[in-house]
Amino acid sequence: MKCYFDVRRLYLIKIIVIVVLAIISENALERSSACRADECLQDETTEQNSDEPDWISLFNGENLDGWTVKIAGHPVGENFANTFRVEEGILKCEYDDYGAFNGQFGHLYSNLAYSHYKLRLQYRFVGRMLPDAPHYVDLNSGVMLHSQSPQSMRLDQGFPASLEMQFLASLGKGKRQTGNVCTPGTHLNYEGKLTKQHIVNSTGPTLPADRWVAVEMEVHGHELIIYRVEGKEVLRYRFPVLDPESKEAKDILELGAESRLSFGHIALQAEAQRVWFRNIELMPLSE
Repeated sequence: MKCYFDVRRLYLIKIIVIVVLAIISENALERSSACRADECLQDETTEQNSDEPDWISLFNGENLDGWTVKIAGHPVGENFANTFRVEEGILKCEYDDYGAFNGQFGHLYSNLAYSHYKLRLQYRFVGRMLPDAPHYVDLNSGVMLHSQSPQSMRLDQGFPASLEMQFLASLGKGKRQTGNVCTPGTHLNYEGKLTKQHIVNSTGPTLPADRWVAVEMEVHGHELIIYRVEGKEVLRYRFPVLDPESKEAKDILELGAESRLSFGHIALQAEAQRVWFRNIELMPLSE
């Protein structure tokens, strides 16, 4: 009987030891997993921090350094009637010294040309268009991508060969979405087909005037361009080319410009509507 009891007691002790060891092992595993999770989270955070976008400011908030003005009827570099000015850190397009508009469409061009990048900025309409301007420019402006240089434009040329992200605001007459693409001197591929439309509508919202609007353009050379309004994609298109029949592109094509658009200048628009810009930033993308 004693031998049987000892064997049973030893067996019970063995079970208890196994259970205790299992509990200790499980706790150690949980602590190890938690440590690994913390390490992974820390590594992930470190990786995210190291991969944060390197945004470059294109506008210094003080003057027009890094930009060149070209206004129709005026030579390159002449900021006629102080159209583009900087006040309180805001880049403004103003017309208080104009008198009649007389078709003097203008743009403010980045001195550098770009190919693969993200561009973000905020715009805001102020007041309404000049009374003698074409009706379509009311609460209308934009930024031009892959633009020809201001030096390559004719003296009287109003718009560069380029791809515009069009900015619009509501006129109180129904839908008027912002974020369209306009194509002075260019064509593009939309939804798998070449289109020669001057305007391709976006799915952007109809926004009230007199408010700041955040927009972003993601540009991958010739391959793809994406527009976003307030963080939401509203349009994408591909394979832009110069239009050989257009008055904007004809001259530069004759001078040897490549018809395939894969890079160009950035240009802020001045077409008889007061508009303000701020937080103009660019992030280079790898090709």
